[in-house]
Amino acid sequence: MNRFDLWAEQMSVDPLPTLARMRAEAPLVRLHNPNQDAPEWHVTRYADVVALLRDPRFSKDKRKLSDEARGRYFRVTEFDGLDKHMLFADPPEHTRLRSLVAKAFTPRRIADLRPSVEKATERLLDEVAEHTEVDLLDALAFRLPITVLAELIGIPVTDQDRFREWTGILVAPADFDQLRRMVIELEEYLGQFLAMRRRHPGDDLTSALLAAEQDGDRLSPVELMSMTFLLVAAGFETTGNVIGNGVWALLRHPEQLRRLRGEPELIGSAIEEILRWCPSVKNTTGVFPLTDVEFLDTVIPAEEMVIGSILSAHHDPEAFDRPELFDIARTPNKHLAFGLGTHFCLGSSLARVEASVAVGAVVRRFPALRCAADPDALAWKDGVFIRGLERLPVEVR
Repeated sequence: MNRFDLWAEQMSVDPLPTLARMRAEAPLVRLHNPNQDAPEWHVTRYADVVALLRDPRFSKDKRKLSDEARGRYFRVTEFDGLDKHMLFADPPEHTRLRSLVAKAFTPRRIADLRPSVEKATERLLDEVAEHTEVDLLDALAFRLPITVLAELIGIPVTDQDRFREWTGILVAPADFDQLRRMVIELEEYLGQFLAMRRRHPGDDLTSALLAAEQDGDRLSPVELMSMTFLLVAAGFETTGNVIGNGVWALLRHPEQLRRLRGEPELIGSAIEEILRWCPSVKNTTGVFPLTDVEFLDTVIPAEEMVIGSILSAHHDPEAFDRPELFDIARTPNKHLAFGLGTHFCLGSSLARVEASVAVGAVVRRFPALRCAADPDALAWKDGVFIRGLERLPVEVR
């Protein structure tokens, strides 16, 4: 029996009390994951999560694990065509991949997308305005990121719904067979898409990735496929949940919503507080010591997964003053929503643009906005890393 049951149904409803107990009683604790029948170490204090993210003794590369450990923690081990990307790489391979991708994923490219983000947001909200009540996740939060990603990557508009279906399965598969089918379909699609882009390059990120070169080095075909997959997978569900979580947080705190309406210039700090108070990524991806490692005065055995709780770190009173308060003007706000150090999210600036435009537009355009259900009774997705609502029903007029 786990002392702290992170897999209980209550954890998706209200995880904060359990995380607070863990910070106080067992800031580094070894638990048994019943879903994988494997041990996991969980780190919950802010300073310790920061230390974990910065510690080079922990590897993200599952290819460095033994067959036994890899099979224990990664069920989809036979599909390697989508895993050759930065998220599952260590330096120096990570350094090489990131430098090549950064040549294409430039600040100017992101800045040039802002008018498209604004135009897409207004178009989607025009449709919302035709109704009295909508599910804001379906109407805006998840339609906007896939629209922006399609333009960024160069995916045809006609394929956007397929991508949304695939990413939804990736985050919360109904079963292993569904996940297997999704991976096969997506690999086949991306292979054809990249072949088409090689023949007909355009003014998009995929074409820039194909052309990116450093010291004679280029991304291999499997690396290109993996990077394209990572951009879609990391940029869709997470950004959609930032928008959904943000509107939900504002509706739960009407005084903060009123303040943002009166001071729209606070939208930047409001997004940062949304990322802290209800982050769309609740845990770090798992890392592994390749040999026994002493961390926080405890020996963690080789090849046992270690996870940092971002949600817990963001509610640590040692790191944030009155962390339970949702304050759109909070400063400083050194949250970890985009990671830290070597693996800091390359798409953080794009996510901030999308979230600030979308949440700001919702607040501005719908002064009568209210939740069409009890905001404390809404269901949350049961994901390992993602924290987001299943639905967000709102009345807009």
